[in-house]
Amino acid sequence: MPEKHGMACARRWRDRAAVEGWPLSQMVLEIHSCCQVSLLRAQRLARGWTLKDAAQACRDLCSRENLSPRVDAEQLGAWETGRRQPRGTTVDMLCRVYQTDAQGLGLAGDYRGGDFQQDSPTHHGVGARPSSPPFWGRQRGSFDQEIESLRRVVDRTLAAGTVSQNQMDLLEERVSLHSGQYIHTPPQAMLGLLLPDLEEVQTLASDRQPAVVQCRLSEMTAVMAILVADALMKLGRLPESRAWYATARAAADDGGNLDLRARVRAQAAMLPYYYGPLNEAVRLARDARMMVRHPSPTAALAAAAEARALARQGDAGRALEAINRAMAMHEQAQHPEDEQDAFAFPHRRLLFYLSGAYTFLGQTGRARRVQRQALDLYHDESVIDPALLHLEAAICLAREHSVSEACELAGATYLQIPEEHRTSIVSARARHVMEVIPPSKRSGRAARELTEILALPPARM
Repeated sequence: MPEKHGMACARRWRDRAAVEGWPLSQMVLEIHSCCQVSLLRAQRLARGWTLKDAAQACRDLCSRENLSPRVDAEQLGAWETGRRQPRGTTVDMLCRVYQTDAQGLGLAGDYRGGDFQQDSPTHHGVGARPSSPPFWGRQRGSFDQEIESLRRVVDRTLAAGTVSQNQMDLLEERVSLHSGQYIHTPPQAMLGLLLPDLEEVQTLASDRQPAVVQCRLSEMTAVMAILVADALMKLGRLPESRAWYATARAAADDGGNLDLRARVRAQAAMLPYYYGPLNEAVRLARDARMMVRHPSPTAALAAAAEARALARQGDAGRALEAINRAMAMHEQAQHPEDEQDAFAFPHRRLLFYLSGAYTFLGQTGRARRVQRQALDLYHDESVIDPALLHLEAAICLAREHSVSEACELAGATYLQIPEEHRTSIVSARARHVMEVIPPSKRSGRAARELTEILALPPARM
C-alpha cells in the first residue's frame, strides 16, 4: 500500500493530536485513513519513527528479551506494504514494540509457534516449533493419520463460534432499539443504555467467530460506537467523542458494509461542523459521498453534511452544488418506513441540514422556509433538532440586525429545553447567535439577558 501523503501529513496529525489530547490509537486510525497506509505503517508514523528507528526499537526489545532476530528496515518496509507477512512470533514482537495487539497492527498470524526469521527455518528462537519432516517425507500411515487429524482440527475450529443465530438476532434487535431510543433519550442516559450492550458485543467479538458472524458483530459495534460518540459530542466531551468516532470508522471498515462505512463518516462530520475544524467536516462528508454514488439516504446525508460545512466555510458555489445533490439524492432514494431512528434520514432531517446551509449562506428567506417546514414535521419526542432549528432562526434574525428578536428567541429556546437535554452542543449554537451580533450591539438589554441565560449550568455530566 503506497504512502501517499508522507511524513509531513503524519506530522500534522501528531501536532493536532498533541493539541487536542488524542490517545495514540486514534492518531493511528486517522493516519491510516487519511494517508491510506497500512495500520502497521500508521503505528510507526504516529510515533514519528523512520524505518530505521522502528528496526532499532525491534532490536532493542529483542536484546532485552534475549532474542536474536534479523530485523532490518527493509524487512519492516516489506511487512508494512504487504509484500511479505511476518510470522506469529514476529507479530507478537511487533505488538510489544508498538504496545498494541495484532488487530491494531492490521496483522493476523499463527500464534502457536514459528520464529522471527522468515529466511532461516533452522533458527529456533523463543516459541519456535521443533523442526519436523514435511508431509511428503513421512510414512504413508503417518501421513494419512496427520491429514485426518488436521481435518478434525479444522472442523473443530470452524465450529468454535460461541454465538447462536438467536443470540445474534436478539443483539441486533437491541441495537435497533437503541437507534430508536436515541432520538428522544438524553445523552447521559443514552450512554448508560449503550455501554452494557456494547461490552457484550465486544466480549463475543473477542472470541473466534465465523466470518459472517464477525462482520455482523463489527457492524453492531460501529452503530453503537457512533451513538456513543454522538452522545459524548452533545455533552461537550470532545476528545472522547473524536476517539469514539474513530473507533466507529474502524469497526465499520472491519465489517465491510459500504453503506455503513459511508454513514459513519457522514455522522462523524458533525463534530468538526459544530466544533471545528470545518475542513475536516468537509473531508469526512466528501469521503462518505464518494463511497456511495447511487441514490440512497446515506448519499443524501453525505451531500447535505458537505453542503452545510461548505456554507459555513463561505464556499457558496460548492455549497449550492452540494445542496442540489442532496435534494436529488433524497428524492430518488428509497427510505425505510420507520423514520424514528437515529440512522434514518427522513425529509425533516434533510430540511434540518438545509437550514444550516442556507443560514450560513446568508439566504435567510430560504432558511426560514425550510425551518418552518422542518418544525412542522418533528414530533414532540424530538428535542435537540427542533431547538437547533430555532437557534438557527435566531442567527438569521441576528444577520438581519434584528438583535432584540434574535436574543429573545435564542433565550426562550434555551430555557424551554429540559435540563437533561441542555447540553454543550445547544449552548455552543446559542453562543453563535451572540457571535453574529455586531460588537457595538452586544451591550444592549436583550444581549445581556441572553448572556445571563447562557451562564446557566449545562446538563449534569
